[in-house]
Amino acid sequence: MARVKDEDIALVRDRTSIADIISETVTLKSAGGGNLKGLCPFHDEKTPSFTVSPARNVYFCHGCGQGGDAIKFLMDAEHLSFIESVERLAGRAGIQLRYDESPNDRGAPRQQPGQRQRLIAAHAAAALFYQEQLTTPGARIAREFLAQRGFGRDAAERYGCGFAPDGWDQLTKHLRQKGFTQDELNAGGLAKPAKSGSLIDRFRRRLVWPIRDLAGDTIGFGARKLFDDDDGPKYLNTPESPLYKKSHVLYGIDHAKREIAKQSQAVIVEGYTDVMACHEAGVHTAVATCGTAFGTDHIGVLRRLLMDSDSVAGEIIYTFDGDAAGQKAALRAFEEDQRFVGRTFIAVSPDNMDPCELRLAKGDLAVRDLVARREPLVDFALRQTLSRFDLDTVEGRVEAMRRAAPLVAKIKDREKRPEYARKLAGDLGMDLDPVLRAVNQAQAADREVPAQRPAPDSPQRLVEREALKLALQYPVLAGPMFDALGPETYADPVFQGIRQAVAQAGGASATTGGAGWIEAVRDLCADLSGKALIGELSVEPPRRDGEVDPHYVSRVLARLQVGAVATRIRDLKSKVQRINPVAHKDEYLALAGELFSLEQHARALRDQAAGGL
Repeated sequence: MARVKDEDIALVRDRTSIADIISETVTLKSAGGGNLKGLCPFHDEKTPSFTVSPARNVYFCHGCGQGGDAIKFLMDAEHLSFIESVERLAGRAGIQLRYDESPNDRGAPRQQPGQRQRLIAAHAAAALFYQEQLTTPGARIAREFLAQRGFGRDAAERYGCGFAPDGWDQLTKHLRQKGFTQDELNAGGLAKPAKSGSLIDRFRRRLVWPIRDLAGDTIGFGARKLFDDDDGPKYLNTPESPLYKKSHVLYGIDHAKREIAKQSQAVIVEGYTDVMACHEAGVHTAVATCGTAFGTDHIGVLRRLLMDSDSVAGEIIYTFDGDAAGQKAALRAFEEDQRFVGRTFIAVSPDNMDPCELRLAKGDLAVRDLVARREPLVDFALRQTLSRFDLDTVEGRVEAMRRAAPLVAKIKDREKRPEYARKLAGDLGMDLDPVLRAVNQAQAADREVPAQRPAPDSPQRLVEREALKLALQYPVLAGPMFDALGPETYADPVFQGIRQAVAQAGGASATTGGAGWIEAVRDLCADLSGKALIGELSVEPPRRDGEVDPHYVSRVLARLQVGAVATRIRDLKSKVQRINPVAHKDEYLALAGELFSLEQHARALRDQAAGGL
């Protein structure tokens, strides 16, 4: 199989800003020392532990251990192969990649770019095709549909609206003429097999919205029924594909991501036209799910944009309809509320209109007011829960208390729980004591056992860790001094494995550093724990205030040797004490002489290491 030339891969790494790549997915904020921090995209967390080092073009999560360079980030975040990730970054940087071919590849057709890039290109071509079709006579009903909802030509172009024409295979033929294969169209959900065995278009005679990811790439489509004789569902979406995962997809996220991060606010609406209406009305943080309920994966996407953490709390505002289905969805949202650190609200129009209907009836200001008049989701959830019971009866009040108490117990802000318990008691017409008991019982049932904090590292482990950190981050300064101290200098077996990998990569003195150097060491490390630790060490700030200089490196490496020499001294003293100096005079004198030299060496090292870390 053909592979990208090594020098081109290095060029891609050098010309790629990892902060730019990651900030498209994760909201990053300054963490001091030139580093940036955000919520990890690879695991659920409430306190940011995902660190990006722009200076070294690497990242590492202290929570889950994921780390690497920009190539590795795309591989993990978007499930790309190595070649696909390199090709994606090369395209962004304007780099024309060259490929080395093995003897088996010679004479064979040139390898095509990775599948994801091919599918992205196919979807981009399909989106353009649909947009052009929207201007044709056959799409008049689609244009009227948009106009009736307050969207003119400019809005249609802004959101990429299109029309899937009549005919069984117009899009399929168009994309096949552009060089896309049947397998690619089928895999991407753009076409589907007919009974005859040929491919036909998935969408026909429908208004179409392109669904884009955080990077702005079209990954699927949503299509709305327009004709009465269309026996399909009202809305039809792209099926699950290598690009399109409905549990992760949020329509409008490409338009809203920057404002969500800037305002620390996300507005969740129910449909494509609702997103358009909100953005046109000035609510630029609106997004919607695509044919599925708002779930935990959607929450994960938004939390990273909101920088939703223990120290930064954003706002999540749901705009469910006021009907029974909307109320049920709101209560389900409250059950997921604990996954957000930020405050959750609900905004329901007094006339039970969705944002699109509200904008048509009362204008842009009414949509903005709808969001501004939001109420805490817990208030809405409690009110809806109580409304299901007859509070004029004892049985109704007691059962309502039992159902509502767990909601109060789940309120994140503990200081608010007693106040909500009092409010609940007042709404129920009951004494406070039984309500408080019910809330406390529910709280005790959900209470988690706090995790034990790990014991702090020993001083020697901290020194070993710092030495490896310097070799990875500052190899030019560490250089020969570091390379002269072999794996046996390290007491920790994991550290020994990393030190061995540094040697196999050519040593600190043979590199100028950077993401390529760190990845080379990681690739050569045989220990899985070591691989994860390399990523952590590559972004962890040195244990020093101010710039790292040769004097600091010298002190760290001297202290590293002090530990190793001290261990050797202890071993020698033990051995000397066990030897009979009369019976084994020569061996005794040799060991005593070595011990004397080591003790002198230890004193010199301690002098050199003076000042600590």
